[in-house]
Amino acid sequence: MKFSYKILLSCIITMAAALGIGGYFFVNNVFEASMEREMGQAADENNILQFAFETAALNIPAKYDLLQNSAVKEIGANLEKRGEGTGRLLRLSDENREVLYASEGFVEDTQLLASIEKQTRAYQVIHPDDHYYIQTGAEITALDRTLYLETMRDVTAVYEERTRGFSVYRNLTLLILVVSSVIMFFISTWLTRPIRLLTKATKKMTDGDYSYRAEQVSTDEMGQLTHDFNHMAGVLEENIHELEAEVQAREDFIAAFSHELKTPLTAVIGYADLLRSRKLDEEKHFLSANYIYTEGKRLEAMSLRLLDIIVTKRGVLEPQEMDAEVLFAYLKDMYGEQQKHPFTFRYESGRIYGEVDLLKSILLNLADNACKASEEGKTIEVLGEKRREGYFFAVKDEGVGISEEDCRRITEAFYMVDKSRSRSHNGAGLGLALCSEILKLHGSRLEIRSTLGKGSTFAFVIPYPAEADGGAAESHVRQTEDIR
Repeated sequence: MKFSYKILLSCIITMAAALGIGGYFFVNNVFEASMEREMGQAADENNILQFAFETAALNIPAKYDLLQNSAVKEIGANLEKRGEGTGRLLRLSDENREVLYASEGFVEDTQLLASIEKQTRAYQVIHPDDHYYIQTGAEITALDRTLYLETMRDVTAVYEERTRGFSVYRNLTLLILVVSSVIMFFISTWLTRPIRLLTKATKKMTDGDYSYRAEQVSTDEMGQLTHDFNHMAGVLEENIHELEAEVQAREDFIAAFSHELKTPLTAVIGYADLLRSRKLDEEKHFLSANYIYTEGKRLEAMSLRLLDIIVTKRGVLEPQEMDAEVLFAYLKDMYGEQQKHPFTFRYESGRIYGEVDLLKSILLNLADNACKASEEGKTIEVLGEKRREGYFFAVKDEGVGISEEDCRRITEAFYMVDKSRSRSHNGAGLGLALCSEILKLHGSRLEIRSTLGKGSTFAFVIPYPAEADGGAAESHVRQTEDIR
């Protein structure tokens, strides 16, 4: 059963029970009030008849010491005659509770008569036929005789009124339930609309449409649930896209690795077979051995870079405090005397916190890439300065530059902008991937700004430890636009 139908059915059952119980008590309370009024009138009527009987008995000529039964009958007949048209019935009984006079139609039941006691008045409601009566009985003392007077008052109208009340209330209840059911149907449909929209959204996502979002139609708890669901769906979609991208990256990695591995192996096997199967002159022998050596070194470099990336991803950083000048001094020793690509160094003295060897590897890879991208004689600039969020490093070149699309993918393993240029320098597209992983360990990332034909700038910030600057340091680096 749908949730909206459950709400509707619950409301109808609750309303029916409330109206039924409330109607019963209301109508019954009115009926009891009417019966109390009728009983009071019956008691008053009995008192009046009692007084009238005693008065009539006193007016009878005193022929006898006691009131005769014939006189009792005569008085009863006179009293009944006076009450014609009122629907009043009466009965008179002697000391032995034997009936002396009874109106036509008076019940023969003597149960109330037997219960009458001295100076008391008894009541009961009887239903001898299709009518209801209040039977009232009391003791009378007249001329030294004890008699019993009973009256019957027709209260059928009160019972009929109760029956009509129940009928009217029942019909009114049915009408209210029908009208309220229609209203509650629309209300329950409106209240459960967010649930239906969420159900539709879950089915869409189950079918693979992760971009679908549920419509938020309210600002209450259901609206908040819809908002949270859409937020969850957004996070899920991002995670799925990341997983898909990761799977694609792994496939690309395997394909690139297989290709990069195949190329040098083919050369090594071909020239080795040439050396093994033929006698070559000294020059060809040297060239063949040189090809084997060169491709072997490229394989060695590629395997070492891969190993470094794997170790970096799985390793734990063991940072230590050092002076930034140590890193610049290392680069000066490596490239300071180079003639093909002049290096200039501009930096500030400052303390940094990181793994020395890993940071050296980053700068060495960036400097090496700058050399590969630049023509001979072009200057390469290495910068360093203290900033609020950490120590800033940058390597600038005046080389061929990188397109915007290549900038987004250049840190992927085996991705090379110019494969022919990279292979000629024994490159395999792993240097920047290694730099990216090392920077992740340091809570940083590589920022690239490049223009085709004008050169590139590779920069990163090594953040200060929180305790070193009172917690004011930021662990993120500036955006590419901040690179100078």
